[in-house]
Amino acid sequence: MSGPFVTLLLRDLKLAARGGGSAALALSFFALVATLVPLGVGADLNLLARVAGGVLWVGAVLAALLSLDRLFQGDFEDGSLELIALSPLPLELAALAKILAHWLATGLALTLLSPLLALMFNLPGNAMRMLFVSLLVGTPAVSAVGAIGASLTLSLKRGGLILPLIILPLLVPAVIFGAGAVGAVLDGIAGGGALGLLAAFSGASVLLSPFAAAACVRLNLSS
Repeated sequence: MSGPFVTLLLRDLKLAARGGGSAALALSFFALVATLVPLGVGADLNLLARVAGGVLWVGAVLAALLSLDRLFQGDFEDGSLELIALSPLPLELAALAKILAHWLATGLALTLLSPLLALMFNLPGNAMRMLFVSLLVGTPAVSAVGAIGASLTLSLKRGGLILPLIILPLLVPAVIFGAGAVGAVLDGIAGGGALGLLAAFSGASVLLSPFAAAACVRLNLSS
């Protein structure tokens, strides 16, 4: 099954690169959020450092949402999703391949950009490293939970408008643990506890979401 899995993964990565720059749009949105907040908060460097973890985490989650509605939608509209469902590759693994492709195209890129944006918030080096690690650990959960929402709204005409309302409440733990890990480092406390909870949430999301997404896709294909 590794052959079809890798083939689907590479196909989705190529489509993400060709499909109108969704990753570039997410990065631009993330950068704009990180730029506007310091302008609104002001020149208080201590305050900027204090809010950096929460602002950058929320910005990363919202930026990742911009391309989630197309996770299954394009294949659903052109009939490719039915062929994927009928292929020898289990639909759960197909969902996992799409989740991984979305994270590589969007979540990983947002994580790599975060240290540069953290400089605008006067974030110390140790807190900046924790922000990077927390995003690296936590953004797979955004793609995984987002896949469930994308598969649920697959047959809805305005599913992209409903998708954030479904996903954002489910991602509250990731934002709390991710921002909490950065805040703990700023307070001189080891952020390993919050980071461990974030890793557990992210791992559970990645393990369980392919099954939930596959079930929702089957429901939409049979209706």
